[in-house]
Amino acid sequence: MSKNRIEWIDLVRAIAILTVLYIHATDGIYIISSDAILNHTLASRIFQFGSLFIGRIGVPFFLMITGYLLLDRSYDDMKTKKFWSKNCKTLIIVTLIWAAIYAITLQFVTVGSSAVNTVEAGNLFFSHMWYMPMIIGMYLSMPFVASALKHFDKKTIFQAMVVFSLLAFAMPFVTTIFDMQGIKNVTIQYSLGFSGGVYGIYIILGYLVKKGMFKDISKAKLWILTIVSFLICLGFQYYAFTKDYNFFLWYEFPFILLGSFALFELCSRMKSVRFYSGIKVFSKYSFAVFLIHNLFRLPLLPLVVMLPVTEPVKAIILWILLIIFSFSAAAIIYRIPRFGKYILYMR
Repeated sequence: MSKNRIEWIDLVRAIAILTVLYIHATDGIYIISSDAILNHTLASRIFQFGSLFIGRIGVPFFLMITGYLLLDRSYDDMKTKKFWSKNCKTLIIVTLIWAAIYAITLQFVTVGSSAVNTVEAGNLFFSHMWYMPMIIGMYLSMPFVASALKHFDKKTIFQAMVVFSLLAFAMPFVTTIFDMQGIKNVTIQYSLGFSGGVYGIYIILGYLVKKGMFKDISKAKLWILTIVSFLICLGFQYYAFTKDYNFFLWYEFPFILLGSFALFELCSRMKSVRFYSGIKVFSKYSFAVFLIHNLFRLPLLPLVVMLPVTEPVKAIILWILLIIFSFSAAAIIYRIPRFGKYILYMR
């Protein structure tokens, strides 16, 4: 990360980790504390629904950065083996180590405490670990995908991506709408195995941004797309609530795709970034913080929940505390000789 830094990439990476911490703080207050949404005020509900859109920006940003940086490369047998050895092998080991750390920590937190729901605490502790096998799988496929893309024009790649996106994003959206109306089992059989599915599409989008596929779209249109995507996510969640439908906003929701893409494209056009020295620090420790932060969420959560303030304020307080503790821990661990950089997967 010390060579050939791209300022706007560092900005996007910093935003990504801050939004990941934000969604986990919001989830902690509104879901893990078992507060029923019916008990919230209208303003609190809107805050929760809006926060879910903001928080869901992080993972798409990380994936689009991956596509932007890693797909526009040349891979042969030697380079592929080197890439796997440098990235996949180390990442697998780091994943296993952190899974063990979380498992052991969970035992210490829950032992002898009848007040702690072990299953709920375990779900909280490991809630972010789904990302690790997903990104490892993407890394294993990266050399083959990058080599294939070089044989096609960016417009051809975009056309294929549109078709895949309709299957991966639009069809589940339509199915959800039917389900909300009481029309069950409206499904279409399709397979996106070789595309990487939803997450692969985000990665391809990052590659197409680098290739300038969307450079003719004006900034005004991109901002409109971002705002409209936010409002639709907000409105759809509220509509699901009024229908008493258990809707969970996730990365296959089409307006998460459109909103995160529009913001990523806007950031890619930035010539320089204000306060870059500070942003560079957030970027440097971003993945390390991703690995660490759930260690602090469980012990901090009951303390924040007891504060005599509203749920939105609690969520923001928890978010700020997660930022402080996680980045401080990452900076300390990083300085452990021969261990810090490896355990945090810092390149």
